[in-house]
Amino acid sequence: MKLPHLDLSGIRVLIVDDNANMRRILRTMVAGFGVKSIYEAEDGADALEEISRNDPDLIILDWLMPLVNGSELTRRIRTSHAPACFVPIIAVTAHTQKRRVMQARDSGVTEVLCKPISARGLYLRIANCILNQRDFVRTRGFFGPDRRRFQNPNFSGDERRGQPLDGGYTLDGQSELPQSHPSRT
Repeated sequence: MKLPHLDLSGIRVLIVDDNANMRRILRTMVAGFGVKSIYEAEDGADALEEISRNDPDLIILDWLMPLVNGSELTRRIRTSHAPACFVPIIAVTAHTQKRRVMQARDSGVTEVLCKPISARGLYLRIANCILNQRDFVRTRGFFGPDRRRFQNPNFSGDERRGQPLDGGYTLDGQSELPQSHPSRT
């Protein structure tokens, strides 16, 4: 599989990991992809400050951290009413069991990268976040990227989500954030 070539020099990436060595490894990889603006946080609380200060375009976070772990951090990001609630989140974890990966997905992460990580694996996750952006879904207990990777336009069952409408979906309430990310230009 040929890797897509992306100019990543203009994006801002936040790396959140309690392990300084892992932050250094991720920083080196991301810088090797051409990213110029890289920020770091050693826990979820620091990450929330970095998000408000630097408005990242992508967050790479460790799933298991003390104080505010990856799941809680993702929940806080997704439930905020700031534009950052739409930022793509790549969760890095050593827990590769299907239920753990599904738990990460169900908490609102965009991609999951299982350890041991590789530069190729990380690049593919970043490329997927950029090239295959998904609409966001809001339900009573979830807000995040649509967990379905593919849309079936012929599906018409009871579980069908709202129909596209200018600037959002029919499921959007008057005072709620839209489910589609406003494009940054």
